[in-house]
Amino acid sequence: MAGAGRNQKKVARRGLMFVLSSPSGAGKTTLSRLLLKADRKIALSISVTTRPKRPGEVDGRDYRFIDRARFDAMVKKNELLEWAEVFGHCYGTPHRPVVKALQDGRDVLFDIDWQGTQQLREKARDDLVSVFILPPTAKELERRLKSRAQDTKAVIGARMAKAGGEMSHWPEYDYVIVNHSKDEAFAEARAILAAERLKRERQIGLSAFVRALQAKL
Repeated sequence: MAGAGRNQKKVARRGLMFVLSSPSGAGKTTLSRLLLKADRKIALSISVTTRPKRPGEVDGRDYRFIDRARFDAMVKKNELLEWAEVFGHCYGTPHRPVVKALQDGRDVLFDIDWQGTQQLREKARDDLVSVFILPPTAKELERRLKSRAQDTKAVIGARMAKAGGEMSHWPEYDYVIVNHSKDEAFAEARAILAAERLKRERQIGLSAFVRALQAKL
């Protein structure tokens, strides 16, 4: 019967944690925004941070901006899945919203560094899909940092100096994308996400689905 297939329930799936990491300026935040705009099945993990808001950022949408005392209390109470201090500011991922999303079959996007990714791997390896974004050249990385017009020359220099160390962690990731162009890198990130969603172990409703199919044969 025409259209009957569309009325069937989809196979139940456990959500995944999709991590994008890169040196500052290599493109992880841009790719994150593109994914969120194009894919309704994934939501951004809203990190808490002690750093000041940047122009255009909204509390509760981009980050939850809190003071250091509150952040330290969350660490002490084990309320964060991961956390790190970067350039004098702390960032962390609240535990409860992520766990709830995964259980409900929703995917969660993380824009975090290698330290945070390592902590997530230790706590929830089976739910994690990690992608490292590399710039095509050092010169292009510096150009992108300058074009953001968000940092002083001293901060840009510090970010460039730190980039080499951050890049050394690429072998720890499941996938690596060299960000030659925004569109190409975006297409590659979407392809990774699509494939990971179809992994057998994440489709927790497959056994029941197959049994139902077999019963109709």
